[in-house]
Amino acid sequence: MSSEKPAPSGPEDRMEKIVALAKRRGFIYPSSEIYGGINGFWDYGPLGVELKRNLKDAWWQDFVRCPPVGPDGRPIQMVGLDAAIIMNPKVWEASGHLAGFSDPMVTCKDCKKHMRADHLTMVSICKVSVIPDKVLTDEDSALSEVENEPTGNCFLVADGATIEEVQAALRRRLESKRAKIVPRGKELFAEDGNKYYWLESGYNTDWPKFNNLDSRCPHCGGELTPKRQFNLMFPTTIGAMEDSSSVAYLRPETAQGIFANYKNVLDTTRLKIPFGIAQIGKAFRNEINPRNFTFRSREFEQMEIEFFCHPSEADKWYEFWRDARFKWYVDQGLKSSKLRLRPHEKDELAHYARACADIEYEFPFGASELEGVANRTDFDLKAHQDKSGRDMTYFDDETKEPRYIPYVIEPSGGVDRATLAFLCEAYDEDTAPDENGKPQSRVVLRFHPRLAPVKVAVFPLVKKDGMPEKARAIYDALKPHMTTFYDEKGAVGRRYRRQDEAGTPFCVTVDGQTMADGTVTIRDRDTMKQDRIPSDGVLAYVRDRLT
Repeated sequence: MSSEKPAPSGPEDRMEKIVALAKRRGFIYPSSEIYGGINGFWDYGPLGVELKRNLKDAWWQDFVRCPPVGPDGRPIQMVGLDAAIIMNPKVWEASGHLAGFSDPMVTCKDCKKHMRADHLTMVSICKVSVIPDKVLTDEDSALSEVENEPTGNCFLVADGATIEEVQAALRRRLESKRAKIVPRGKELFAEDGNKYYWLESGYNTDWPKFNNLDSRCPHCGGELTPKRQFNLMFPTTIGAMEDSSSVAYLRPETAQGIFANYKNVLDTTRLKIPFGIAQIGKAFRNEINPRNFTFRSREFEQMEIEFFCHPSEADKWYEFWRDARFKWYVDQGLKSSKLRLRPHEKDELAHYARACADIEYEFPFGASELEGVANRTDFDLKAHQDKSGRDMTYFDDETKEPRYIPYVIEPSGGVDRATLAFLCEAYDEDTAPDENGKPQSRVVLRFHPRLAPVKVAVFPLVKKDGMPEKARAIYDALKPHMTTFYDEKGAVGRRYRRQDEAGTPFCVTVDGQTMADGTVTIRDRDTMKQDRIPSDGVLAYVRDRLT
């Protein structure tokens, strides 16, 4: 059945609709909402927890229980781990997190908002002489007449700020000079006929060059404090005494728990290199400015693999894991046109990394990282060997090669970011006939069936003539095998729409014909086509299409 697509909405509008749907249908709630919420923390509702669990289960099945064949033609050896959230603080000393896990922060002296200094962009206001009957553009040679305003008219704009926010900040700056202006697009016109342009000059990666500028808050125009380093780890205390000896930290990543247990796993499993250790778990970062819904949160989950290999084979394994992880996202339903693999330039690499690539997805708010795949070399195992005094070397009793510290390839993805990406990818609006044949708009989440929170819903057409009892029997038969939902409230068309919003791939309806010949209708979420099949064949029908 064909459907007519309405005109697409803008990215910001689309994101607002997704956030509203996530709340309304029980995917994601603001944490502690009855008390006004808490910034950077989110709760997953009944549908959200199923979606998130399905995502983690798919990852665990594909890379731990049944890992792919490696570039050497042999099945990959992979085992799981669940390390503690709180570890000995010496772990974070060895990894460098205590000394270097920080962001540069500035604070507005007026509105008291905190911002990351490296997420601010310098903007200059330039005054341009107006040429009658001529429109000035960036390409226009008349821009040679540009006369830069004094540096006092340079200020900072927050990363991700909208044009409207930039205009508001510029308006405040010019109004302080008693110039009345009207914003038009990215240009500002003063009453005297002069034209003002704001010009982005890139990320502020070299803070000292801004020290002598009259830097202003992008939110209120107030004065900003000097930059200071802000450690992202959440401190806590253990034991009865709250002193320096009891300080510990909520882990900012899951990787170090794997490195700390590397020798334990090696000794207890008798694995041979190459092999991997996988973990899904919570991590915590005291982000200065959480934003973009669940994308940047202070509490989040990671799906992480540390793959240990011979240094001479590290490049080969890096390429394998980079490509395998990219393909996995496509296979689960993310369009390859919205995914991109972005290798890091040399000046972007962490000091310990030989190579790194980000798997990025084009969210409504812009392309951002879902997962990073890095060749971490032997940095981490060496650091823990030096700090702990424990031997982290590996000896192969078959090749008799001298002992060495393995290199590590790390695919590290965010569960919450991936969940958000699949929500954004699945969200769709179309117009289709309702049960009476009249056009009706609908919102539908087109999840890959493997990830859909509910796999099948079962309805009686009406609440009489034995239909509820028959529908309940089908529901009870399906429930042990997959997540199933039963609904008998409202018109069947409205029940279909509710399941479309939840992303349910199939709906089974028991009607009058069912009571006569034992057949039911089963409706496909995406095509809205309805098939008539025997009621005892529903399980096989759905299973075939889920896989």
